[in-house]
Amino acid sequence: MRIALHTRVRENRIEEYETAHREVPAELTVAIRAAGVTSWIIWRSGCELFHVLECQDYARLLAELEKLPVNIAWQARMAELLDVVHDYSEAGTTAGLPVVWQL
Repeated sequence: MRIALHTRVRENRIEEYETAHREVPAELTVAIRAAGVTSWIIWRSGCELFHVLECQDYARLLAELEKLPVNIAWQARMAELLDVVHDYSEAGTTAGLPVVWQL
């Protein structure tokens, strides 16, 4: 499945955000792949971040990463840098931007 997400980096933290993503812990990337992600790309326009990820099951991905110490530490770091952390429903599983058009 393909999921598009929108997050927002704090204007005064863009450089830190980009630095953090040049140094994503290997343990975290291994865990993300093990949870079924085959691709994850993030684009930035100003403070707006747009993610497209391909995975087997997004709800499963979130559940598998939720209690991993490396992910907990990463999410805490991201929470300091982001205004909008996740683009998901109150239930936490119906993530993503709605598809408006596709070719």
